[in-house]
This record gives sequence, C-alpha cells and structure tokens, in this order.
Amino acid sequence: MDNMLSWVLPVFYGGLGNLAAYLAAHVLLCLLPAFFIAGAMAALIPKETVTRFLGRNSPKAVSYPAAAAAGSLLAVCSCTIVPLFAGIYKKGAGLGPAITFLFFAPAANILALVYTGGIIGPDLAIARFVLSLIFGIGIGLIMALIFRADDAAHDLATDSPFAAQGEGMGRMALVFLFVWVALLLAGTLKLGVLTGTYVHLDLPLGDAQAWQGVLDRLVPYDAAKGEEGVSVQGVVLIALLASIGFSAWRGLENIQDGPNAWTWVSLVLIAVTLLVAALSVQAVPEGLRVGVTGKFFAVAISLAALYAIARHRLSEQQLGDWLWESWRFVKQIFPLLVIGVFIVGMIRMLIRPEWIEMVAGTNSAAGNFAGVAFGVFMYFPTLVEVPIAKMFLDLGMHRGPLLAYLMSDPELSLQSILIISAIIGRRKTFTYVGLVALFSAVAGLTYGAWIDGAPLLSLALYLAGFIAVLAVLLSLVRRHATPSPLKGV
Repeated sequence: MDNMLSWVLPVFYGGLGNLAAYLAAHVLLCLLPAFFIAGAMAALIPKETVTRFLGRNSPKAVSYPAAAAAGSLLAVCSCTIVPLFAGIYKKGAGLGPAITFLFFAPAANILALVYTGGIIGPDLAIARFVLSLIFGIGIGLIMALIFRADDAAHDLATDSPFAAQGEGMGRMALVFLFVWVALLLAGTLKLGVLTGTYVHLDLPLGDAQAWQGVLDRLVPYDAAKGEEGVSVQGVVLIALLASIGFSAWRGLENIQDGPNAWTWVSLVLIAVTLLVAALSVQAVPEGLRVGVTGKFFAVAISLAALYAIARHRLSEQQLGDWLWESWRFVKQIFPLLVIGVFIVGMIRMLIRPEWIEMVAGTNSAAGNFAGVAFGVFMYFPTLVEVPIAKMFLDLGMHRGPLLAYLMSDPELSLQSILIISAIIGRRKTFTYVGLVALFSAVAGLTYGAWIDGAPLLSLALYLAGFIAVLAVLLSLVRRHATPSPLKGV
C-alpha cells in the first residue's frame, strides 16, 4: 500500500499543480475575454454577418483565407481559441472555415512564428507557417466534404433567437466586440510596452518570500521543462476566480429574468480580477513589490470603454443576451478544460523527456507520430511550447518530428479534444483529430526529409502523390455518401 501511495500521490499532485498553474496564469487574461467575445458573437452578431465571409456557401477563395487570416492575429493557445471557434460556428460559419480557424490560429499565429524563428531557427518557422496554412485549409476542406450533410443541417439551425436576422451588425455592437478583442490581445501579447513596469509599490509583507518558497515546493517552477509554478499573486487570482464562479452562478444562471445583485457583484469581481492579473507582483525581501505595467493601463482603458458602451450604447436586452451566451459557453467548456488540464498534468509526470531521443531521434514515420503523441500528452500553453521544443531538440529529437510536435501540440491537447467534442460531436472530433495527426506527421516527414538532404523535386512529387491518394479516397467517400435530404433547400 505504501509503495502504491508513493507512486500515486506524486502523479495526483502533478495534476493538481498543473491545474493550479494553468488557472493562475492563463484563465483570466486569456479565457475570460474569450468567453465574453464568444458570447458577443452569439448574441450580437447577425448570422448574415458571419456567413458573408465564413459561411458554408461563401466562395472558398474567400472563406478559408479569411479564417486563416483571422487566426493568424490571435496569439493565444488552443483552449482560448476553442470558445471563439464555438462562437463563430454557432453563428453560422461553415464547418470547413471554422476548422481552419481552429487549426491555424494556435499553430501559426504571428507571435508563435516570430518566437519559433528566434529560438529554433527561421527555417522551422517558415515550414511551420507554410505547412500549417496548406494543411489547415486542407483539413477544413476535407471536414466540410465528409460532413457536408451535417453542415447543411447546422446552417439551418443557426438562426439566433437573439440577434436580428437580415440586419447588419450594429456599429456599437461591433465596437464592443473589438474592444474585447483588444483586451484579449493586451493581456496576452508579450510586447515590451505592455510587459514593462512603469510604477511600483513595495507592500511591507515580511513573510512574502517565505510564502513564495512554500508555493515553489508545492508547485515547482522550471521554465526549461515548461513548469510555470504558482506565485503569491497566482494564489490570490485563483481565490478571485472561485469568487467569480460562485457569484456568476448566482447572478448569470437566470440572467434572462433580469439582473440581480449577484450579477453586478460578478461583473465587478471580473473587472477587479482582470486588473489584478495585469499587475506585476514579485516577492522581495521588503515584502511584495507590486508593479503597474503597460498591460494594466491597457486593460483599465479597455474596461472603461466596455463600461461606457454597455451603459450608454447597448440595450438591456442586448446585455442580458450577451451575458447569458457567455455564461452558457463557460458552463459548456470550462469544466471540461479543468478535467483535461488535470489529467494532462498527471500524464506529464509519467513521461520522461529522455524517451524522446529513443523514439523520435530519426525522421521516421514512427518518430513523427511520436512527436504528435507528445503534443497530445505534454501540452503546453502557446509560446511555452517553443522553448520546450528547443529542449526536445537538445535532447536529440530530429527536426522533422519536432515540427510534427509544434503543429500538433496547440491542436490536440486532451482538454481541447474534450471541449471540441462537446461543440461539434464525437464523430467530427475524432475525424478532426485523425486528420491533424496525419497531416502533422506528413509535415514533419516532409520537412525532415528536406533537412536530411532530399531534393525539393522529390519532396514535391511526394506531397503531390499524398494529395492525389487523399483526393481519390475523398472522391470515393463523396460518391458513396448518402445524399443529403436537405439538398436543394
């Protein structure tokens, strides 16, 4: 029994530590704005506004590049992209463009590419961009083809009971949405003007360093291994997040009947917590050093603008609809996220980086699929996967499987798979996971072969053959598929 406990407890604590680090570092300035953006998409945007660019009947030359372009601007991880994916999908985006957005945004956004080029090399960054773009659009097209009947049925079912149909999106609703996007970017972009500290205040808390030492022992910090740890500020943020959850449950669950006191408590707590999360807090010998960062000013300005728009430009009905849709996304997605992050934390305790050289040291099919598997079970938030990839490279991983890992890690984390399944169903999710795994492995094999000296002409023929076989298989699927009963509607 003692031996079993000595093995089980560290794994369990690894899951708790991973969950605590994620909640403290990524939920507030990443996920909370994403939930509110998704809610605004669902409640305030007419279906026609989305389907004009991303609808299943929009020209493919418009919808798929538009989906990739929108994703390239968001330097956020897959767990933050998923609520946005749910928002555009609910509002009538075709399955194909929505999948392209879901794939491309975390895999090849601008910041991830710049960071990849600076840490590992421009060749890998270029390969990551080109292959993510081609395969992201390809996966979207394949999903749209395989599930075209379901896509047609979904298109008819996306008429929102809230947003006015047949009307353009109101100017203030659009500004409201863009301000939330600005808040999301202000909280996630790693720019000097945002991360720099302009004013600081030392709070005389003599035990602050001792508290931080206890936290470091409970949840270790090691940037080289992707372990983010939990700071004193993180503990405060987790407590505030729990308070938000309780007050939101009391104030938003029945928001359609009108706001109550708990509604305002939850909104004030959200604003205060976002501001606290934007501060720089460090344990120093004098106590706690609280720094006012550029991020704090950006978040404060965004919150002030949101309050002014909500107070003076949006109707009570619009605000109620927006809050309800945001809360609905939270209830659908957040519990699965917590479960997934906890399980991944436990699995990471069992995986040893030393295994990487043994299974992914060469550019083989097995090595590239091993890179994909590491992406599933050793998920790291956006940008964190880049230094981890550098560690894998130093441990002996071939650059081919390394690219397969970088393309799959943002897409196929266990928590993302659980959440996507709740949004589009298990059948579509399993198909998407299989396609991402296949295309990531093919991308790694192709890039790895080029690194090993294969001629570009041979690689082009190899890719052409792969695409030709895939096209034939899809043609057979299409030919034998049952015709949609909605055809012609």
